[in-house]
Amino acid sequence: MIGLALITLKEVLAQAEAGGYAVPAINVHSLEVLPAVLQVAAEERSPIILQFTEGTLKFCGYDNVRVFAGHLARVTQVPVVLHQDHGASYEVAVRAIQAGFSSVMIDASRLPLEENIATTRRVVELAHACGVSVEAELGRVAGQEEEIDVSEAEAALTDPAEAARFAAETQVDALAVAVGTAHGFYRWEPKLAHDRIAAIRQAANVPLVLHGGSGVPDEEVRRAIRQGIRKVNVSTEAKWAWAQALRQSLAHLPDEFDPRPLLKPVMQAVQEVVRAKIRMVGSAGKA
Repeated sequence: MIGLALITLKEVLAQAEAGGYAVPAINVHSLEVLPAVLQVAAEERSPIILQFTEGTLKFCGYDNVRVFAGHLARVTQVPVVLHQDHGASYEVAVRAIQAGFSSVMIDASRLPLEENIATTRRVVELAHACGVSVEAELGRVAGQEEEIDVSEAEAALTDPAEAARFAAETQVDALAVAVGTAHGFYRWEPKLAHDRIAAIRQAANVPLVLHGGSGVPDEEVRRAIRQGIRKVNVSTEAKWAWAQALRQSLAHLPDEFDPRPLLKPVMQAVQEVVRAKIRMVGSAGKA
């Protein structure tokens, strides 16, 4: 069910594991951002993960994303993963798989461990039968991502022993872990639990995912990659760059109504963020 232009998350993370780097996962919120992100990936010769939340897929249209992303992946000629991010249910995963995504995420971290395992295993069984990779989450990352809102009081670091059991019983291809990051803007300088990352990686033996990557100091991320993080999510920084550049563009060109000159600096601002992340996680030149 995967187009020839797309590869799975499992494939791209296996290469990252062998090379000791991570792959940037860029959340895309509108279709015009797609070619801008892929242009940078091609220029940097980097694999790239394009992520779409359920809300974005409703906004852009599942078929529009599939056709546009699939075509661009074919002409970009770098490894591209089309990933459905933070799916809250089995039904969301089914729809993404039917739409041709090469990877899905089931986020049942709000549930007790037994239910999280059962829900994730059900998605894995379907996805793997279709040749699609699965990311899941264990522990709770603070902040808001679409409809999923976790307070600081509810946030909980991932337990290495639970991670080992979770990975073994679900057979997920990647595991998002709570190690001190948060979705959205930080109200403090984040400090990652690096010893916890290393312990989880050793116990679970599965590629780890860092959610809430926006705003984390580069050296903190690089150290986390050395400990076993193989996928770094970036959403807030790209959205913020997009919005700030659009405000400036409208202010500088108050009489302009053609979207092309208005959006050109907006796309450039997003590209600067993506380029910086590619170089920071070490994926440049790996495609």
